[in-house]
Amino acid sequence: MPASGDARPDPDALLRHAAQEGRGRLKIFLGAAPGVGKTYEMLSEGMSRKRDGSDVVVGVVETHGRAETEALIRGHDIVARRVVPYEGRNLHEMDLDAVLQRNPRLVLVDELAHTNAPGSRHPKRYQDVEELLDAGIDVYSTINIQHVESLNDIVASFTRIRVRETVPDRILESAEIEVVDIPPDELIERLKAGKVYLPQEATRALSHFFSKSNLSALRELALRRAAQAVDVQMLEHVRATGLGGTWAGSDRIVVAVSELPGADGLVRAAKRVADALRGPWTALFIETPRTAGFSDVQHQRIAATMTLATQLGGTIATVPATSVVDGIQSFVTDARATQLVVGKSKRSRWFELRHGSVVDRLVRGTPGVTVHVVPVEGEAAKGEWVRQRSRGWGAPSGYALTLAGIGGVTALASALFHVLNLGNVALLYLLPVMVAASLYGLRTGLFAGLASSLAYNFFFLPPVGTLSVANPENLISVIMLLGVAFATSQLTSRVRAQADLAAASARTNATLAGFLRQVTSVNETDQAAQMICDDVKRLFGVQVVLLAPCVGTGLEIEAASDPGYRLDTMDQAAATWAFDTGTATGKGSGTLAASEWLFQPLKAGDRVLAVLGVARDAGGDPIRADQLPLLAGLTDQAALVLERLRLQAEMRDVDVVRTRDRLRAALLSSVSHDLRTPLTAVIAAANELDHGATPALIGTIKGEAARLNRFVANLLDMARVEAGALRLNIEAVDLSDAVTSASHDARRALEGHELRLDVPPDLPLVRADPQLLHHCLLNLLDNAGRYGDPGTEIVIEGRHRYGEIRLAVLDNGPGLPPGHEAEVFETFRRLEGSDRAIGGTGLGLAIVKAFAEAMGMAVEAGNRAEGQGATFALVFPSPLIVRDVAPESVT
Repeated sequence: MPASGDARPDPDALLRHAAQEGRGRLKIFLGAAPGVGKTYEMLSEGMSRKRDGSDVVVGVVETHGRAETEALIRGHDIVARRVVPYEGRNLHEMDLDAVLQRNPRLVLVDELAHTNAPGSRHPKRYQDVEELLDAGIDVYSTINIQHVESLNDIVASFTRIRVRETVPDRILESAEIEVVDIPPDELIERLKAGKVYLPQEATRALSHFFSKSNLSALRELALRRAAQAVDVQMLEHVRATGLGGTWAGSDRIVVAVSELPGADGLVRAAKRVADALRGPWTALFIETPRTAGFSDVQHQRIAATMTLATQLGGTIATVPATSVVDGIQSFVTDARATQLVVGKSKRSRWFELRHGSVVDRLVRGTPGVTVHVVPVEGEAAKGEWVRQRSRGWGAPSGYALTLAGIGGVTALASALFHVLNLGNVALLYLLPVMVAASLYGLRTGLFAGLASSLAYNFFFLPPVGTLSVANPENLISVIMLLGVAFATSQLTSRVRAQADLAAASARTNATLAGFLRQVTSVNETDQAAQMICDDVKRLFGVQVVLLAPCVGTGLEIEAASDPGYRLDTMDQAAATWAFDTGTATGKGSGTLAASEWLFQPLKAGDRVLAVLGVARDAGGDPIRADQLPLLAGLTDQAALVLERLRLQAEMRDVDVVRTRDRLRAALLSSVSHDLRTPLTAVIAAANELDHGATPALIGTIKGEAARLNRFVANLLDMARVEAGALRLNIEAVDLSDAVTSASHDARRALEGHELRLDVPPDLPLVRADPQLLHHCLLNLLDNAGRYGDPGTEIVIEGRHRYGEIRLAVLDNGPGLPPGHEAEVFETFRRLEGSDRAIGGTGLGLAIVKAFAEAMGMAVEAGNRAEGQGATFALVFPSPLIVRDVAPESVT
């Protein structure tokens, strides 16, 4: 639509605005480097809000020993930080739950890019801030420009320092930004005076990060990034409120390209304009009904132009419209562009008289936009125009059917002529005109209008049978019929063109939605990669490969539409270049075009996750120009899916690390308590040996040493389980012998209990690792000895029924709390059934479960069906039972 038209609020912008209702407001104090005064300014504004009556608290502020900052903190309410033990020292983090419970109007949170200590609810502080905002609490925070994700590489390129803690750009785009800025010379003086770092650190910083050139570049980045964020927020507000105009705080450039030779010159001219104005730019192609008549050469030319635009750093867009002028004006208005670059090709006077000048109409129809007109020297080849004109006349079948329709109307009008007047007959001839224009296009509709006028004149206007008109009034009827036919043809043709464009847009949207729905339904990277390849092949009719980085070997094919595909050296080099640079390479691009494949990087933010390659078996360009936007949309969605799966995998790894950290902490606390008891007994008995050994003391030493050895064995076994280092030695085992051996080794743990073995000697052999099975039985007997009431009986029971063997240890202790039976097998979990203190690490039953599952067995825990006590069982399923070997045959 023209820029001067009435603007309406953008529904998407309104929805985004509505989503912010009820959320807190985020204000970021952005600086070029440490020491510019961000924290000081944040505390000052927080104090100003407090004096105005707002409830303001300090969530976390780092003073770094600066006296001015510490003085400002004294006037604020401070939420105490929580202490997080980590690797032998205490870390102090913001207490998120305490802040949420306090529910202030404003909270001050310093160092937005900070990484929280392990075990925190969120790994990053900016995620804590997002939770505060979701709770409706305003937040003031600080950040340096080098911590912005999209600028991380740029800062590292000239400072030679890569910052590991970064914040996503979306955080800045949704926040109010205040730049805290001082000149580089003043910051250097502050550094020398010891107001930023300690003297010894300041000297080193001056020779590295805090050079004047680095500070000047960082200052420029901070100011420019703040301006970009303000520009984005302004456009969002303008779209949500439906205000007209460009509202340009910075320049935005659009270059309109076409299928004509010389369009690449337009792109280069737009790049020069964008560099001079330091603004973003977009290469725009308008897809009109005549686009369907383009030749392969023209499609290839558009694809090359769009590829050149992406290589030069611009974005690309393809917009469907009924005319080039309408499409350009609509896009320029929606994008709030300030500069428009168009080409002026050589046209004859007759062409401009018939079609008008696109440039003149753009200049008149886009007020407030600077139009750059660049002469385009190239002209379309003669064969291209001939082919396009021939397609524009329509198919011969359309003309034949139109004539048939006119003949049918003539026959109908002749049959009804005695009841119709001449005016009604003329109206009948509008039917084939409208049908022809809507089904076959404008020119067929005009042909139908002319043929209908001739038929009406020849068959119905006197003198009948001639093309002459006797009555002047009838001549006016013929002229009106031609006029109405022309207008109707124009209208129906335009409606048809709009319907075709709407259908094409709907098909594209449906394709993108269907693709995303299918790909997001999987949770494995290899399945998602294969689905991406299959869908791209189905949609474009090309061969597809997806390459992902592999440690030590570079890029490797992760999925392909044909599993037999192998890339040659040139193709591999093109794929590697696309991955390293984040730009398209290969056939149809400007880099390594000798490759038969076109490689598109799959990017999530500034990170390249994988490379998608497409090629045609019969040669030629893999993707037509009109298919590029759809391919770009599919690659963007595929990148988002792969990024989601990567983050899920990282979260699983983080959970494993956290579990191992908890395991280590629990091991330390457990070892310090449970190993101390047998060691104390051993030491005491050894001291008594100096006064004369007794059998009781020697037995104590042996028993406690065995107990200590069992603790250490449990620790080592759990370490093997956690490391996945179990090695199985499966063989046929006689359960009677296994139970007897375990009972003998556990006699010290079973002191004070009567042991009864109820294991039939005719039980079949089982397949198991004898050593691991021995450990399982020892731990079960040790558990029964500790939890069974003194003086009671402990039973080992073996039963073969229902195709499985169940080997159970039953005690007469307090039993297990109902509903918590499965929890006893968790690491370091102890369910006390009585008030008496019972030692133990909580590792024994966890080791039993791990060893049993490794051997293919199951473990069960519960309370005894009759009497008091608990029962723990090893269940050997049918595949582990040896049916063709008798126990007596095993020696």
